[in-house]
Amino acid sequence: MKLWPLLIAAVLLAVALFAVFFFLRNHPGGERSSLFREAAWQRMASTGALSQPHAFLEHNCAACHTSVKGPDAANCIACHASNESILQRQPTAFHAEIGSCRECHLEHRGAERRPTDMDHAAVAKFGLRQLKRHDPSADDAGSLRKQLLTWINHNGNADRLPSLHPEITAYDAVLNCTTCHANEDRHSKLFGQDCAQCHSTSKWTIPEFQHPSPRSTDCVQCHQAPPSHYMGHFHMISMKVAGKPHAEVSQCYLCHQTTSWNDIRGVGWYKHH
Repeated sequence: MKLWPLLIAAVLLAVALFAVFFFLRNHPGGERSSLFREAAWQRMASTGALSQPHAFLEHNCAACHTSVKGPDAANCIACHASNESILQRQPTAFHAEIGSCRECHLEHRGAERRPTDMDHAAVAKFGLRQLKRHDPSADDAGSLRKQLLTWINHNGNADRLPSLHPEITAYDAVLNCTTCHANEDRHSKLFGQDCAQCHSTSKWTIPEFQHPSPRSTDCVQCHQAPPSHYMGHFHMISMKVAGKPHAEVSQCYLCHQTTSWNDIRGVGWYKHH
């Protein structure tokens, strides 16, 4: 008995079952697929579910994708360029002139993930591109761009720069961190504006950081007491809880542990509010 007819029949049956399952079930948005709908065939090539904000475009691939080109910034701008409330915010104000989205805004990764992954190197390249656009000859912008590119190329392009920080690239180092993160500076500018001396672009925490010895008495070099310590609360509550009736605001070490501000010496974890 020849096996070819059986194999062909099995393949046809599998295709038929897939077609029934795919075209008769409801898809996100409550829309049923149709054999004659373009979106139904496009969905077969989908690389994953859209994020929640873009879920309503599940059946309209052309809203973001352009044939041959793929995701097109022009399609993004058509929806987002008029959103002044977003473009006027400090962290996103620079978006107005970038004209490119796919480097940092990624889709088809599931409904639970935000379509945003910050790429600092891409931002640096955007900045260099903007300098080039404003560079008719040898003006200040052109000169600055040339100096930055020379520095980047001299330091290994996008390779790591161990001399500065093991997690900082040459493109990252070009950026002025404070233009976006000034409001997040917990050091109140005491350490200057070169955040890359300590921090990386992937996270604020510094795994290599070692707190001074718990016996240290120089806490005020880095820490400032909260406003409540300069009010009656300090005398009526804080000093009594810690059992230090003669402590001064600058003597953090008399009451606090280095594990946490709420870890009070001789008391343990204390919930203030």
